[in-house]
Amino acid sequence: MASSASTRRATGSKKTDIVGKIKSIIFSTQGFPIFLAFTTLAVLFVVFRMKNVEMDYKITKTNKDIEKVVLDNKELKAKKARMLSAEKLRMLAERHSLTQPKQNQIIVIQ
Repeated sequence: MASSASTRRATGSKKTDIVGKIKSIIFSTQGFPIFLAFTTLAVLFVVFRMKNVEMDYKITKTNKDIEKVVLDNKELKAKKARMLSAEKLRMLAERHSLTQPKQNQIIVIQ
């Protein structure tokens, strides 16, 4: 049992030595600027990736809005065609007692 405790202490001290070496390298005069540059690049990467995802959501929403407007436009054109159909116009003319114009009632504008 004593040997396992000493092994754990030796392993723990190796980890502590490795962490201490890493800290000394990072916080040294040459390592800190490199660490700072990598940290800055990592943060910028995350920020740009988030902006990219946000922009993708906006593009998707805009495309859905465009599809909706195109569909509404098609429906309105179909409604216009139904309202201006010959049968509909004849029915409205009969309802309002309209007749074909006589020859002297037609005025041609050039």
